[in-house]
Amino acid sequence: MTELLFGLDTFGDLPQNDEGRTLSYAAAIRHVVEEAVLADELGVDALALGEHHRPEYAISTPETVLAGIATRTSRIRLGSGVTVLSSDDPVRVFQRFATVDALSGGRAEVILGRGSFTESFPLFGYDLRDYDALFEEKLDLFVQLLNEKPVTWEGTLRPPLEAADVFPKTDSGRLTTWVGVGGSPQSVIRTARYGLPLMLAVIGGPAARFRPLIELYRRAAAEFGTTAHPVGMHSPGFVADTDEEAREVFWPHYRVIRDRIGALRGWPPVRRAEYENEIAHGSMYVGSPDTVAARIAEAVRTLGVGRFDMIYSSGTVPASARLRAVELYGSRVIPRVRDLLAG
Repeated sequence: MTELLFGLDTFGDLPQNDEGRTLSYAAAIRHVVEEAVLADELGVDALALGEHHRPEYAISTPETVLAGIATRTSRIRLGSGVTVLSSDDPVRVFQRFATVDALSGGRAEVILGRGSFTESFPLFGYDLRDYDALFEEKLDLFVQLLNEKPVTWEGTLRPPLEAADVFPKTDSGRLTTWVGVGGSPQSVIRTARYGLPLMLAVIGGPAARFRPLIELYRRAAAEFGTTAHPVGMHSPGFVADTDEEAREVFWPHYRVIRDRIGALRGWPPVRRAEYENEIAHGSMYVGSPDTVAARIAEAVRTLGVGRFDMIYSSGTVPASARLRAVELYGSRVIPRVRDLLAG
């Protein structure tokens, strides 16, 4: 069986300092770098930075931050979570991540997705009516670029390429590439068709409800004759020294960001009972190291995934608390999960 990998994910949320003041965008980005350095020292396997173009988040170009992290770390895998390929150019995405791969000594990986927000479309001049077609077409081109040979390609939404050679090349000859999926069966099938690894956003409700998507991925890969790679999952969480501390520290910051996003999508304000239920029975891993480890082990057994990433930041959770969460995840949660699964 493939060894289970553990990652940490962040969107670069703007944290508060110990006096309760929200950090600037620049300070928030620098803090992510420090969190990444700590995660690397503690043996966390992977770090993924999300791309957003909203006021709540500091990271709009994950690969730029990853390049900085690459020069200060030695072993942790460095990826996006996700890169919004639909509103970017596949050639430039490949070039930027191949550069991160060079700086990190082969540790770069890109997770491609359509994104859960749409601000990047008008920002970069794309029509939301082409939402699905843009991703389908650009993913097709990106997969061809992964061969690192001259590409001849033609689509309808991007100028064609004729024997175009793209640089830099990677030392390995293949940039590690995942597709991030939120729950669409069509997206799962497309990922399998291209033979790419699947990263599932398991962000609400019991993990078991995502099992049919993993089974669909494996069946589709078998039918297409492609490889069904170990599936990854990422879910929100927060680790503190005790269950009570984790729930109380996390709640007010989670509530603000959840209601702000919910207002955009027509959701009612989140209630404390919903929050507690999601922690107890859903896909939110909040608590002490032992509690979080037990919940992660349960999810891994249920879904049979090969990688678990915890989204460790949410809203303005204090910077010091975030750093402590990274420390506990790396030093206590990961070893405990491995022990539970081995037993």
